[in-house]
Amino acid sequence: MKEKLKTHYRKVFKSDHLGVADLEELVEAKNPLIFTIDHVKQEYGVRVAGSKGDHNIAYWKEDIKPWVINAGNCKILKSFANGSPNVEDWSNLTIQLYIDPSVKMKGDVVGGVRIHPNQPKLVKQELLPNTTAWKNAVKAYQDYGNLDAVKKRMIVSAENEILLKVEAKDVG
Repeated sequence: MKEKLKTHYRKVFKSDHLGVADLEELVEAKNPLIFTIDHVKQEYGVRVAGSKGDHNIAYWKEDIKPWVINAGNCKILKSFANGSPNVEDWSNLTIQLYIDPSVKMKGDVVGGVRIHPNQPKLVKQELLPNTTAWKNAVKAYQDYGNLDAVKKRMIVSAENEILLKVEAKDVG
């Protein structure tokens, strides 16, 4: 019997931004805390943790809440972006988050979200028939006549490449 996930007490405060409580739910569900930044925006007069301020906010390719990036985490992102301090250069960075229980806010230890100082090494998945990725690859081949973009993201065996090209021509 599957154990029901428990709810963190902070969840009731309904933050619009990613916080410890959100990550704890993902950890309990055994989801990796590896995400890819879609883009970062500097937003002014944004309400965060009950007060208005100016913040760098990361938006994700994954379906999770935006994240307010503090100065320490910005330094790590800068290092991942070849030293660029420009938030526009932080798009498409893949990072691993973790919960640091020692983070203080207003003198209280509350825990916080941090970026692991080493970028995760991502392993490409193999492109397999009868998957959504396969259907997308067939469409990409039909649209562009090659699999260059697919091969940047996935491993395509020689035999699967032949199968995919045949399928693309049969459908097209």
